[in-house]
Amino acid sequence: MRFPLLPLLAFSLTAGDWPQLRGPAGSGLCPDCGPVPTEFGPQKYRLWKAPVPEGKSSPVLVGDQIFLTASEGDDLITLSLNRTSGKELWRRAIRAPKRESQHTLNHRAAPTVASGPNSVFAFFADFGLAAYDFAGRELWRLPLGPFNSQHGIVASPVYAEGRVVLVCDQDTDAFIVAVDAKTGRIVWKTPRNVINGYSTPIIHRPASGPVQIIAPGSYQLTAYSILDGEQLWFVRGLTCQPKSAPTIAGGTLYFSGWTPGNDAGQQVDLPPYREAAAAADTNRDGKFSPEELPQPWKPTGTWRAVDLDRDGFLNEREWTFFRTRRASRNAILAVKLGGKGDVTDTHVLWKYEKSLPDVPAPLVMDGVVFLVRSGGIVTTLDAVTGKLLKQARLTGALEDYYSSPVGVDGKVFVASEHGKVVVLRAKGEWEIVAINDFDADIYATPALSAGKLYIRTRDALYAIGVEK
Repeated sequence: MRFPLLPLLAFSLTAGDWPQLRGPAGSGLCPDCGPVPTEFGPQKYRLWKAPVPEGKSSPVLVGDQIFLTASEGDDLITLSLNRTSGKELWRRAIRAPKRESQHTLNHRAAPTVASGPNSVFAFFADFGLAAYDFAGRELWRLPLGPFNSQHGIVASPVYAEGRVVLVCDQDTDAFIVAVDAKTGRIVWKTPRNVINGYSTPIIHRPASGPVQIIAPGSYQLTAYSILDGEQLWFVRGLTCQPKSAPTIAGGTLYFSGWTPGNDAGQQVDLPPYREAAAAADTNRDGKFSPEELPQPWKPTGTWRAVDLDRDGFLNEREWTFFRTRRASRNAILAVKLGGKGDVTDTHVLWKYEKSLPDVPAPLVMDGVVFLVRSGGIVTTLDAVTGKLLKQARLTGALEDYYSSPVGVDGKVFVASEHGKVVVLRAKGEWEIVAINDFDADIYATPALSAGKLYIRTRDALYAIGVEK
């Protein structure tokens, strides 16, 4: 079964544009891009190489420009490169007013920009949102934060219907916000009852009704109206820390969530708060200290990970999130789009729970779901039924993976942490076609366009293709 790949976009894009994280509609696919070289490298089929400041955001392609973010010292940088030559066209910097706490795998310039009509929108957790036109003129700034996130806010903005939407999931006071793309004015801001999360939302355009922003969060996937931020529907059953991004294909949404300690068989049944308090709250102050909890109830990780307000104790909200975390299960879900309210029991088509990715998003191509797990394990599933098609290791590239796979011309491209770009035949019974070594760390997701592949390493951007 073949799926219609891309819903209609809200503003005019050329066939070669890659306007946001994971390209058109966040699909990771470029059906009209034509063939891309299979065997390539830092020298082979290199059209150009451009030095860029350090960052982990992915390239965005609009017209004749490429947009990236980066950082140097306290400067939070948005830059534009010429798509044909790699020449830097402009660079704009905002001096960071603060330094947010973040995981070593995170980066101050990890979120990818989103583009709208003649505008590009960059988010930095150390500052907030900033907008520039394609000539590099600053349009507006919107400071946000400070944030209370265990590993740092990292979701990328998305653009729809004249609005820039950003998810800021944190341990306290999480929210999703829509900003007027022309003025930077907040149009709506909706609280989210979640904890730290790192997933970029996806835009869904139903046949009727408002455009929807679908945002994974801890334990729940939620759809919001672009008009006013109203919650339209939700699905329960996600893990604690969503990092992957959703994918939509053929009226179905696919989302893979993985958190340490939540594989099948690792669940722990903890009592509800009132029952736990009766047994363990010895001083009756309405919260738990580390000393009060019996050993079987203690967190297996750090206390900070469950002490969401960082006061040294667990209150009822924190205990409830901790209890839910210990009971949750890692899974990829296939969800039929639509409905109203809680659609968990009616719209979850299938789930699969083994060998799931941590960060890379699912890629759905020609009716096959591709999943890439750290350690170099690739799993393919039938997109309709969830049936396992193949699961095997990427011999020659047994590394960790943080970049998401992209697909074009019957092939899947996926980059490992230390710079091996693996090319797979895009079949359920996939096979390795080539392994291309860049000998430099890669965290960004490649961009595709008209026979070209754009790959960002730690300090350079490569354009790979054939001279015409």
